[in-house]
Amino acid sequence: MTNPDGTIQLRINGEHRRVPAGLTIAELALELGLDPAKVAVERNLEVVPRSTLGQVRLEDGDELEIVHFVGGGDHGVTVDDDSWTVAGQTFRSRLIVGTGKYKDFAQNAAAVEASGAEIVTVAVRRVNVSDPKAPMLTDFIDPKKITYLPNTAGCYTGEEAIRTLRLAREAGGWELVKLEVLGEAKTLYPDMVETLRATEILAKEGFKPMVYCVDDPIAAKRLEDAGAVAIMPLGAPIGSGLGIQNKVTIRLIVEGTKLPVLVDAGVGTASEASAAMELGCAGVLMNTAIAEAKNPVMMASAMKLAVESGRLAYRAGRMGRRMYADPSSPLAGLI
Repeated sequence: MTNPDGTIQLRINGEHRRVPAGLTIAELALELGLDPAKVAVERNLEVVPRSTLGQVRLEDGDELEIVHFVGGGDHGVTVDDDSWTVAGQTFRSRLIVGTGKYKDFAQNAAAVEASGAEIVTVAVRRVNVSDPKAPMLTDFIDPKKITYLPNTAGCYTGEEAIRTLRLAREAGGWELVKLEVLGEAKTLYPDMVETLRATEILAKEGFKPMVYCVDDPIAAKRLEDAGAVAIMPLGAPIGSGLGIQNKVTIRLIVEGTKLPVLVDAGVGTASEASAAMELGCAGVLMNTAIAEAKNPVMMASAMKLAVESGRLAYRAGRMGRRMYADPSSPLAGLI
């Protein structure tokens, strides 16, 4: 079935993609930057003869495997070569961690190292003019080695968020930023009207906003159209540790956008981080789950492994769900 925007949904080499309706397999290959004469294609578990690639038109829901020959054994893409890109910057770690709630900067730095994170979120706050020599985060986490992602935590209007990020850019030259505009203090849910408005303004000013939002695929699409560079739906309320409350809508957001999707807020333990990755998310952002653990550094290490294993499971493709048992051992030759 063709979608209202003229696209169809495919699963290509294990990953969901939306493509224009009416494409032939050969046309899809060209759109992917591949030479149809140099690939083999399986469509819905049936090999498509290469001579017919230009005639077979794709349909909504098709599952494709596209393969080619690679030399030796060291030149193909390995499981470990699984980076992701946002706003033109490429990262290997898919775990982003916050820098609040730790007992001190030293513990925060140790947790960041254990997590393997390459991005940390940082709040923009006033300088302590009464004690200008007080320790600062940059003394412990080097912004030349770890990407700082300024955020607008604590902002309740678009104007507050925009003002905060303008100051952040002036302070450190940052254009890749995290935008969040909260609706009220009890739930810390995002105000999507203000969030969308702020996204449009920031994008026009040259910012590259990664945007905290509700777990709503329609809102996610509007953010993409407004200029967001990443969609960051909440899994549960900020700091709650309740885990992902609606896996269906997170999956729909992943399938419905071309942007990276990162679960932001609500993850409490490693299995929940892994669950986010198994839904096809590009990454997970967390703070409280690590900072308030009994052993934050150990939990940071656990989260690193959970994100990696969840991503591997997503790429591997889980087995199908069955209504009834299916024996693992062959029945032939049973005594």
